[in-house]
Order: sequence, then C-alpha cells, then structure tokens
Amino acid sequence: MKKIEAIIRASKFDQVKEALSIQNINFFTFYEVKGYGHQKGESRSYRGAIYDVGYIARIKLEIIVSDAFIEKALSTIALAAKTGEKGDGLILVSDISEILNIRTGLTNGDAINS
Repeated sequence: MKKIEAIIRASKFDQVKEALSIQNINFFTFYEVKGYGHQKGESRSYRGAIYDVGYIARIKLEIIVSDAFIEKALSTIALAAKTGEKGDGLILVSDISEILNIRTGLTNGDAINS
C-alpha cells in the first residue's frame, strides 16, 4: 500500500478530482495550503504595511491506494494537474505498513477497498 501526497495548484483541484474519479479513486483527503518554490516569496507595501504576496494557494491531496493502483493514480494526477509552468506542484509517494478501519476493524487492503 502507498500514500500519495500531491501538492497542486488550487485552480487544478476540480480537474484532478474528476480525473481520479474516472479512474475509480474516489477517497482522499485534501487541505488548503500555502507555499512557494522556485518563484520565491514576494512582498508589497500598501498604506505603510508590508504584505507577503509570494505565497501561492495550493491544495494538498492525501490518497491511500493499493500497489495495483499506484501507477494509475500518479499518471492521472500528473496529467490533470500539469500546466507546463513553474509551480505545477509535486507528488510524493510513501510506503504504508498497516491500516486499520476504525468502524469495521478491517486491516490493510481490505480497509481501503471496502
């Protein structure tokens, strides 16, 4: 089992969500996050106050998938999130050693596939 963490442009979230749904990957968690990468931070002054406008709105997806779905999930996210510009985001993949479904008591693959 794998955990996918994808940091994508907020403007691409709906496209990524729909593309994942077409691939029958319908369960994930997402967060609104801010950050910056190669474009660095940028500040502006307005009425004597300095505002940091360099942080760009992003969405962080967390998806748990069985090994059989990992390649499909990665290619789907990458294709749907890509604009070709700096700041398209990152996808990170980690191994998951154990999962327990609190309600059913099912574990590992059964916990995420039921």
